[in-house]
Amino acid sequence: MDAKARELSTILVQLLANKSATSRLLVGIYGIPASGKSTFADLLFKYTDNLLQNHSTRAILVGLDGWHLTRSQLDEFPDAKLAHDRRGSHWTFDGSAYLDFMKSLRDEISSETRIITAPSFDHAIKDPTPHAVQIHPFHRIVIIEGLYTALNVDPWKEAAFLFDERWYIDIDIEEAQRRLVKRHVVSGVAKDPDEALWRAEENDMPNGRFLLANSLEPTKVIPSVEDPVLALSL
Repeated sequence: MDAKARELSTILVQLLANKSATSRLLVGIYGIPASGKSTFADLLFKYTDNLLQNHSTRAILVGLDGWHLTRSQLDEFPDAKLAHDRRGSHWTFDGSAYLDFMKSLRDEISSETRIITAPSFDHAIKDPTPHAVQIHPFHRIVIIEGLYTALNVDPWKEAAFLFDERWYIDIDIEEAQRRLVKRHVVSGVAKDPDEALWRAEENDMPNGRFLLANSLEPTKVIPSVEDPVLALSL
């Protein structure tokens, strides 16, 4: 997906040039689990920011995972076990806080514009880290990557309409599940293919099917290409 990310980075810079100097270009990258959206978003950010190096404007990448509810918050659910087992479903995120963040990005940029912060997800502690990402006034291209950036369910829906661009990474759902099983084993998330298949079928793919059934129309569809490193694994 490297070539496609490089190509589309030039499109983002062109789109920014058509916007007011007091506004940001907001781009949402989404797709079902194992579609490659994180890899693509990271490449897109790097190429876009590199194109802006000689300007006062920069790009920044924000991951939706930062809005995961903490494990202690999941403990407070009526069915805490279900909440933990289904962590990653849209209702295990703080959608309202994410919407507030998106609205702040739409505020007009001026000399008095404050730094906007966003959380990130710390995989070591398995919980979000508040205020880990800083969006400065010079960050005028903001790329946000995650499952639910185009979800047609409140409060996500209102946030999704704030994007200038909603780019969907397209993949066949059976291929996505095959990748997930392999990824879970390679990463050590699952001890063997049987456990990996269970994890994919019980959580990842239900989230993916929900996403496919409840997403807004994308402004661009990008075919997924498998990570060559993962393709050679196992």
